[in-house]
Amino acid sequence: MPETELTRLTIVWSKDTDLALRSHLGAQGLKKGALSRFVEDAVKWRLFDQSVIQTRAAFADITADELEDLIDEAVTSVRKPKRRQRKHRTRK
Repeated sequence: MPETELTRLTIVWSKDTDLALRSHLGAQGLKKGALSRFVEDAVKWRLFDQSVIQTRAAFADITADELEDLIDEAVTSVRKPKRRQRKHRTRK
């Protein structure tokens, strides 16, 4: 996953965590950049997990049927303009 802009980060954590992670990566054939990629992937997954938790909490008081209706309505409203655009295109 190429990044156009990278930044340095200093992380402070326990020696046990450091040893466990480096042992895990070493068993996988540690290559240059593996630690950075592992940490970045972990952060992305954690952010995604937090987003899911927040979304679930926001919709906790809505029934499954109501939620499905909202999703269907949103998908329909997004798809309609695209279908109209396709109809107006001329073929060469």
